[in-house]
Amino acid sequence: MVSRRVAARQAVRRPNERSFAPLCYLQSFMVKEGYYFGLPPLFFGGITLALHWWFIAGVLIALALFCFSFFRDPDRDIPADHDAVVSPADGRVVVITEEENAGRSGTRISIFLAIWNVHVNRTPLTGTITDVKYLPGKFLAAWDSKASTQNEQNVFTLATPSGDIEFKQIAGLIARRVVSWRKAGESVVRGERIGLVRFGSRVDIWLPREAQVTVKVGDTVHGGSSTLARWSMQSSNVSSDVALAEAGQSA
Repeated sequence: MVSRRVAARQAVRRPNERSFAPLCYLQSFMVKEGYYFGLPPLFFGGITLALHWWFIAGVLIALALFCFSFFRDPDRDIPADHDAVVSPADGRVVVITEEENAGRSGTRISIFLAIWNVHVNRTPLTGTITDVKYLPGKFLAAWDSKASTQNEQNVFTLATPSGDIEFKQIAGLIARRVVSWRKAGESVVRGERIGLVRFGSRVDIWLPREAQVTVKVGDTVHGGSSTLARWSMQSSNVSSDVALAEAGQSA
């Protein structure tokens, strides 16, 4: 059962957020990785611009702007329906297939993230992360069907009031690093930021057969705000606890 103490937390909290106002303001635009990648080319672009090295300055400034755009982190409106399973990522649904997981039948939904999509990932449901497993692997193109099992990835197991689900951050041909901001044992609420994959990637989510998938292949989805499926809470008490946990979204 989801702890009532989770209700005091915000689902849309940002990773490593501090009370220092300027830092919080910067993080309201993009994740901190954007500054690590974007500020150096912007700095050197300014120097080359002052030296009238127009072409090099243009390339460096364009690279900086790309980094700022890639690592953007917009807020999202989380659906009010507590039975809604929200998308863990922005992108396009490329696979919906029946698949077993740990002996249980269910459905895998795969989402391809193009390089222009937001790459911050979010948790699909409220619950407790019981396992985060890093699996080294290949860097096949994210749209390749073998990427789900063979590529480098973080595998999250999430215990929810209705049962366990699994979702993966999967590296791709260009994406070469999966980043998790959460660890096993932590409680999360639906739509909460949990990590990112750098520079084009794929995210998979596995749901048990009781979940009713509401999207189709080709649909465009947005992390935290688009509903992938509906999965009914098992009791009114469970629904009440989840509602309390998610109340922090509007706090």
